[in-house]
Amino acid sequence: MFLDKMQQITEALASKKSVVVAFSGGVDSSVLAALAYEALEDNALAATINMHSLPAGELQMAKDVAREIGIRHKIVDFDEFNVPGFVANSPDRCYHCKRAILEILLRVAEEEGYAVVTEGTNITEMQGRRPGMQAVEEMADKVLSPFLQFSVTREEIRQMAEHMGLSVARKPSSPCLASRVPYGKKITYEIIARVRSAEEYLSTMGLTQFRVRDHGDVARIEVKPSDLPVVLQRKEDIVNELKRLGFHYVALDLEGFRSGSLDETIIR
Repeated sequence: MFLDKMQQITEALASKKSVVVAFSGGVDSSVLAALAYEALEDNALAATINMHSLPAGELQMAKDVAREIGIRHKIVDFDEFNVPGFVANSPDRCYHCKRAILEILLRVAEEEGYAVVTEGTNITEMQGRRPGMQAVEEMADKVLSPFLQFSVTREEIRQMAEHMGLSVARKPSSPCLASRVPYGKKITYEIIARVRSAEEYLSTMGLTQFRVRDHGDVARIEVKPSDLPVVLQRKEDIVNELKRLGFHYVALDLEGFRSGSLDETIIR
């Protein structure tokens, strides 16, 4: 089934003659970039938005994967703190940021002579709360979402990545660091830097999927249940480091890692 969808996406991309791929270096965008390169070779461009709230190591990962694919790669600097809706951090923060990013990518496409922008939202993501999708829908005449068009699930994308031999086939998702800050709390450069440093420190312990949520004085750590022994064994080191970064208290969330846990506070 996923092979048929790969073929359909490749043909759809080829029909556009040239495309800019919104490229983070994660699994979804890497598969999309690889399919675009297969369809269009030098008429495909992977564009990575370099922003303050990128998790540590993600920009280098994007560079490495683009080189692995062979696709032309462009890095575009973007200061998301110039987007009022981002800094205010309301529940629709992702809409404002996504809209600004897509506008940048459309500008890149226009300046460099590419016909269309394509992005990698998959059908599985539509089940959760995704305010950023409103921006994609508003620009549907200019921005393609092939995984939505052909109803591709997250697991099918991973199957595609493994089939193509991509190194990121089983890479965990890594959303922007603003997702670690509770809605309504103004986002600052200092908060983003502190969260990045905290997560970078925890990553040295071999943790594979985790979050440090910034609740002001409190750092709330989410890890997979299987990683709890590691955290408890190193608790003194973790507490000391996170307090050095400016947290007064360090808490371990007993519910463990879950994507979008801050959405749980939104009344629906």
